Amino acid sequence: MSDLTGGGAGAGAPAAPEHLWERRFDAALGIAASAILMAMMLLTFVDVVARYLFNRPVPGGFELTELGLLVLIFAGLPLVSHADEHVTVDFVDRLLRPSWGAILERAVHALCAAMFLFGAWLVWLKADRIWEYRDATDVLRIVYGPFVYFMAVMIGLSGLIHLYKFLARR
Repeated sequence: MSDLTGGGAGAGAPAAPEHLWERRFDAALGIAASAILMAMMLLTFVDVVARYLFNRPVPGGFELTELGLLVLIFAGLPLVSHADEHVTVDFVDRLLRPSWGAILERAVHALCAAMFLFGAWLVWLKADRIWEYRDATDVLRIVYGPFVYFMAVMIGLSGLIHLYKFLARR
């Protein structure tokens, strides 16, 4: 087994998705994350050029970059979970018999699923409070609530992916 979660096929390379829906899921989140990253790069470029050449920075550029980074990170979380690309420690694998590898992998997925789903629930509760207070950014007055709900959904989706991997027969 190449790592704690057993996600690699060989030297850390993730296994290719087996089903069409998995490939579409990966592609949709990958395209969304790429588009967000491109938008953040363009915003940063325009902000720097406007700031130093015209002394007119993009109003709220920092806020947009912060929110874009939030969306980028949390949109990537289910991709990382699906590809088994989380940071892993594989020293335990060497101490166990190969037959225990599958049991350990399932236990890790069960633990990850429980932790992600619990975290999603907590973040959702926080999003409810933020939405209730209509908390917003300082300059552009963008409401934080939808972004925190997005975080909760992506954390929950990651938990469901780990639950799926725990329940899947391999």
